[in-house]
Parts: sequence; structure tokens; C-alpha cells
Amino acid sequence: MLASTLILIALLCAGVLIKVPYSEMSPGPTVNTLGKVGGEPVLQISGHKTYPTSGNLNMTTVRVTGADYNMNLVEAVAGWLAHDSVVVPHDTLYPDGKTEQESTQENAEEFSQSQESAKVAALTELGIPVASRVVVSTVVKGSPAQGKLHAGDVIKQVDGTPVRQPEDVAKLVTRHDPGEQVTFTIIPARTAQAAEKAGKEPEGSRKIVITTAKAPKENRAIVGIQAGTDHTFPFRIDIKLADVGGPSAGLMFSLGIVDKLTPGKLTGGKFIAGTGTIDDKGKVGPIGGINMKLVGARNAGARYFLTPDENCRAAASDTPSGLTLVKVKTIDDAKKSLEKIRAGDTAGLPSCSAG
Repeated sequence: MLASTLILIALLCAGVLIKVPYSEMSPGPTVNTLGKVGGEPVLQISGHKTYPTSGNLNMTTVRVTGADYNMNLVEAVAGWLAHDSVVVPHDTLYPDGKTEQESTQENAEEFSQSQESAKVAALTELGIPVASRVVVSTVVKGSPAQGKLHAGDVIKQVDGTPVRQPEDVAKLVTRHDPGEQVTFTIIPARTAQAAEKAGKEPEGSRKIVITTAKAPKENRAIVGIQAGTDHTFPFRIDIKLADVGGPSAGLMFSLGIVDKLTPGKLTGGKFIAGTGTIDDKGKVGPIGGINMKLVGARNAGARYFLTPDENCRAAASDTPSGLTLVKVKTIDDAKKSLEKIRAGDTAGLPSCSAG
């Protein structure tokens, strides 16, 4: 008996010392987008009439071990045996050897972009116009554009041709051969931001001439920027939520905004959770860790879960008892399903299938 105990202790000690290339995912906290966190409303809207809300529209999260954390064999085995966690290869969560800092920064940027798209999608769904403009999103270090263009600069024209979509910029630049000059007409970021705060149209454009370079491994001209879209909203919408990253809360933020800006109760007082990215046009996209989010939602008390179409099969394969999956492809789909839930017409809800 003593020998067996000593062997077990030795194996456990060895397991603790042996590091394995795995990471763990488990259910993270859920947050009601209609509620408060730390005493502050998650969604704060000023400059437009808002309406009372009820019930829950909970966004869901997944808790993961850090990029720099090395699991040991004992932890990995415990994770494999647990029902409410998943152990996956480390590279699945952190490809290309990303560090903790790089991963955190990327998640923060995705979360910020998801908030922007959620606002646009919600207002567009309500028929409220949102102005947009093409801007410099990033400038590649060491590129021809470094020091000449800056993040936030508004791109009005390239070689005198008006720019209306971010993809227009690359098309116009690649009309040149590497080594040729291209002329950008821009409004500097500071000028644009000051005008926006004053509620005015930005003025004071300037021309910037840049000599193009050859793209790595391709014979095409580049200047070393990524163009994106910046939006000007007709009133202020702030999303107050810290310590959350990634793009998967977009759908639930957009529904929360719609609920606050329209009379009536979108949830009918029901507890609804969900997940999904969202783009400016209201299309819902897939996310990672769906099964962990289902567990977290059910543990929090959710009865219905808005599920991106592309996640439906995985979600339906292991749905917690008492949770009804509702398939969504767009914000409009989600609104129509909420109407059915409100009316008690749950038999007509679009469902997920494991087949």
C-alpha cells in the first residue's frame, strides 16, 4: 500500500514538472448589455431619446490560459477529463508564436472594431444614417508612407481620383509601377478629429507625394498602409466594458443599442444570451469557443442562445440542458427571433442542427 502511494506521488510530481504544448479554454463571465458593470451602464447613449429595457441580452466570453503560460501534464489531463473546459494545442489559440502582449493588443483592437461595427449595424437597422469616410488604419514601419501618412488621416483622393471605399486605395496605388510617385489628398487626423468634436465638416486638405516600393514577393507597387473605414455618428454611443477582448460581442452590443433606441421591450423580460461577430451591414459571423459560451450562458441563467449560423452544428452537438439554440445570420434575423420569443412562438424559431 505504501509503495503504491509513493509511486502515485512520484507520478504526480513528474506530471507537474512535465510541460506540454497545450492551452485550456473554459466558460468566462457573461455580461448583460442592457445592465450595469461597476455601477455604470454598459451602453451609454446621449443626444438621442432612449427607452426603458428589461430582461437580459447577455454577451458571453471564454476564459483561456495566457500565451506565455505553459501547462503541465497534470493540468492538461484534468482539463481533458472536465466537462466544462477544453484543452487544445497552444498554437490553436496563439498561432505564429504570438506573445501575451501581442495577443492582448490584437484582442483589444478587435474588440474596439466590433463596438464600432455594432453601432453602425444597429443604427442602419433602425434607418438612422451614419456618415463614413476612408482613413489610414495602419502604417507599416519602414514603408514609404512612414512619416508622411498617419493613422486616422482621412483619404479624400489618390492621384486626383475620389476614394469612396478602403479597397479603392490599393487599386489606385497598384496602377503605378514600383518606384513611381503617387499623390494622396488627405485631411490630417488631428484636423478631422477637431472638426468632429466641433460638429463640423473637416477642412484643410493637403497633398502628400509618396514614392512607391515593390511589394515583397510580388511585382506590384505599395506605399505601406492599410486603409479602413471611420464612421461619424449622429449622436454619442459609448460602450463601457473593460477586460474583454475579441470581436465576438458585436451582435449582442448591436441588439442592446437597438433595444435602448426603440420603444417596447425587445426581450419581453426574458433571459437571452448569444454571441457572434457583426459587420457594418449587420451580417453575423462565427466565433471560437462556442461550447464554452453555451455553458457560461446556461450557468448564468439564460434560456435562449442566439447562435451564429456557422457555429450551429458544433453548438447543437453539445447543448446544455434547458438552453434553446436560435440560429441567426443577420441582426434582422435576431430581431425577428426575439419577437417570436416575446410572443411565446418558440416553435417557429430557427433552430440549430447537429446534422
